[in-house]
Amino acid sequence: MAQNQSLSTQEVADILHVSKSTIYDLIRRGEIHSYKIGRKVRFTQDDVDAYIARSRHEHSTRPVQKIDTHSTLLTPTEDKAPELVIAGQDVVLDILANHLQQEGIHAGRTYLSSFEGLLALYQDRIHVAACHLFDGEGYNASYVRSLMPGVPAVLVNLSYRTQGFYVQKGNPKNIRGWQDLSRGDLSILNRRVGSSTRILLDLQLKQLGIPAAGLPGYDRIMSSHLTMAAAIAAGDADLAVGTERISRQIEDLDFIPLMEERFDFVIKKEQMNTAPVRKLLEVLNSPVFRREVNHFSGNDYRDLGKVIMEV
Repeated sequence: MAQNQSLSTQEVADILHVSKSTIYDLIRRGEIHSYKIGRKVRFTQDDVDAYIARSRHEHSTRPVQKIDTHSTLLTPTEDKAPELVIAGQDVVLDILANHLQQEGIHAGRTYLSSFEGLLALYQDRIHVAACHLFDGEGYNASYVRSLMPGVPAVLVNLSYRTQGFYVQKGNPKNIRGWQDLSRGDLSILNRRVGSSTRILLDLQLKQLGIPAAGLPGYDRIMSSHLTMAAAIAAGDADLAVGTERISRQIEDLDFIPLMEERFDFVIKKEQMNTAPVRKLLEVLNSPVFRREVNHFSGNDYRDLGKVIMEV
């Protein structure tokens, strides 16, 4: 078999003599690599061979180093500190950091949630926080005022994204919206405290008068939207809240759109005229960057690089 041949989830399951749900479990745990073509998850033969080799000789490959972003923020690989540290969990932020590197700005990345990113920005541990926190009426501004009291800040738009429910293919439980969470026959998956998805869910539960403690699966915490989507496809629960773009990476999954969220950068106003931030704004407004990020379907970049407001 050619090493670059595309393999489907079922084909990999057949090779490994396991079920498709087991393959989704391997994806969720990060034990097998995959990629996407549209909505379909695909694998190369190299991905499968690497998984088999690791399974046979679990100590034969060097483990990936995990960095505690809460305490160190960055891997200390260089003596020179980054000129611009960007916090957030969207892959588009990694692309942006690479563009900044190419433009001569020594950029760094840390994968904090929106809530944690605002606190880190307030403490001067980072320079830019990506934020998509809903307060029941709008996005981000009220959280900036609360978590960065007395600090003038600027909101610069990155994108708009659709939030909704991940459900199993065909939506067997006939789930339509937030109100269905009160039915009593649905189980969910959740994100950790402080994540924007968790905050959105908690807000909706409060508005609907639904006790979180009585919702099956509320305490089952997943590490990312991707792991939640894979788990729902595998039948581990009935629904989870996440973004539309991630749903396109997983087979056997449907997405129920509920609302549009605004995804902004938060930057201290005093930093707006520094060379690194000026370069960041230049990259955001460049046709080259816009063309590249437009490949990520499910995001709307109509206000990319636009100053939304000062807080």
